[in-house]
Parts: sequence; C-alpha cells; structure tokens
Amino acid sequence: MADWDYDYLIKLLALGDSGTGKTSFLYCYTDSKFNRKFTTTVGIDFREKRVMYTGTGADGTTEKNFKVHLQLWDTAGQERFRSLTTAFFRDAMGFLLMFDLTNQQSFLNVRNWMSQLQANAYCDSPDVVLVGTKADLRDVRDVHARQARDLADRYGIPYFETSAVTGVDVDQAVTTLLGLVMKRMEQSTPGGPSSEPNGSPVTSHVEEEASVSRTCAC
Repeated sequence: MADWDYDYLIKLLALGDSGTGKTSFLYCYTDSKFNRKFTTTVGIDFREKRVMYTGTGADGTTEKNFKVHLQLWDTAGQERFRSLTTAFFRDAMGFLLMFDLTNQQSFLNVRNWMSQLQANAYCDSPDVVLVGTKADLRDVRDVHARQARDLADRYGIPYFETSAVTGVDVDQAVTTLLGLVMKRMEQSTPGGPSSEPNGSPVTSHVEEEASVSRTCAC
C-alpha cells in the first residue's frame, strides 16, 4: 500500500502507568511478536500499521472496505512526562487505557488516567478500551477480573485481558477500539463506516496489511 493510499488516518494513544507493558503491547500488535528488550519510553514514541477495515455502508447491510493507516502512540507513564503526554490527548481519536494485572496500584491509578482523559481529550466521553496486561503471569496476578470488569462497566467501556507474550486478545482490543472510532466517524460522515455500539463486540473484521515503527524524538 503506497504512503498516500488509504481512506482514513486513525490515531490511537496508549496510556497508563510506567511499566504496565504499553510498548510491548503495541510491538506485539504491529509485529506479531514479543520484544524481550524492555526499554522505558521517554516522552512519546509511535508505531504504525496498515489494516483493512470492513464495515457496513449507509444502508446498514452492504459491506464496505476501508483502508486504514493506524498511528499507535506510546506515551511515557512517569509523572515528569505528564504535561508532554497530555498534550497529545486532544489529537488522538481513541485510547487504550492500560494497567498491569500483577500491579494493584496501576489498576487503582486507572481512575486518575480517566480523569485526565476527560479533561484533555477531544470530548468528555472519548472512545476508550480498558486493557489489563500481562495476563500470562497468573501466579503473580494482583487484580481480579471482576474488579476490572466492574470498573469498565462503570465507565461504559469494553475490557480485555491481554498478554504481549502469548498475543491473547491484543488484536481484539485494538480492533474493538478501531470499531468504536469508525462508528463515531460514521455518525458525522454519512455513508461512512460503522460498527457495533460501545461495549458490544465489533462485527467487522480487520485484516493486517503492513506495519512499521517510528520514533518521535521529543
């Protein structure tokens, strides 16, 4: 797919405490493998991936294919970078809000991240998917599934437990968020793409086209 050959440019942003696995998650999504070389994100990095999104047309029944260029922004979780990362909130179209299933404090801090999102995002109710990471580390799990689901239900957002090591539900979490974003765009663009409502399974599918990484020297 040529650089200019896409129907939509969608910017998604991953946020959450430092060490929750945001970088590993995005690397797993774009490259379909686990990167064992952990480095703390400084400021802002991003990765890119081309996908084919299949949704329904304006009549609600006819399928339409859309070529989507995804920009997946990876934010630093440390407090000293907070003013820098929140500056990117308004430009993002959807958010992957992550916490570490082995770290209760990172889960408790989800509320703080949501407050920052509501204050700095493009609207008061942005498209968000709650993501629990490191689901493969069952022996040291510190957050119960019911806790996380209850919090997601309170905010009215989907919830996924993922692992960058095994790849479980990594694609599904991003696909669901993409579906929510595309639905919002469809509501403001007649004849555009659509998906299921907030919190419901996305009936459309996403087919991988290509992936590439980029770094922003902030």
